[in-house]
Amino acid sequence: MTEEGKFGAFGSAEKDHAIKALLKQAKAIAVEYYKLTNKPLGVTGEVAEYEAAEKLGLTLVEARNPTIDAYCVVAGARELFQIKGRAVSAKDRYRGRVSKIKDGDFHAVLLVLLDKASLEPLEIWRAERQQVMARLSAPGSKSRNERGQMGISQFRSIEGARKVWPT
Repeated sequence: MTEEGKFGAFGSAEKDHAIKALLKQAKAIAVEYYKLTNKPLGVTGEVAEYEAAEKLGLTLVEARNPTIDAYCVVAGARELFQIKGRAVSAKDRYRGRVSKIKDGDFHAVLLVLLDKASLEPLEIWRAERQQVMARLSAPGSKSRNERGQMGISQFRSIEGARKVWPT
């Protein structure tokens, strides 16, 4: 079904309001599910993408793109992003792993840290593709080298990585 078919006569503002309302419900359900089962519901990635787009003024791309989640236009050129999300404890936000980063035609990776208790954003970090790929290929870690994963603290320590929200 086309996007227009899904939202019918909705304008852009109405569509955005409807998405925000659905995400608010999804967050509440995911938080409650985690409390009851101690397992994530599996919406962290979608929530992280939406929060990054809203906070940083990005445009989300269509679903199922393996390496690009969003873009923005800077000086007439598209800047492409891969977005990763992680639900963490607000008091211990740098513990945990970043999900698999796939090499591709993007400019930077955005890491969105969400509060596990509410799925509200805590911080957004940015690291440039070249530095991320260099860290992933550095010798010494099977997890990094073969699975494309690293710890949150490792991501933050990438040369040039910086917190972009809140500023």
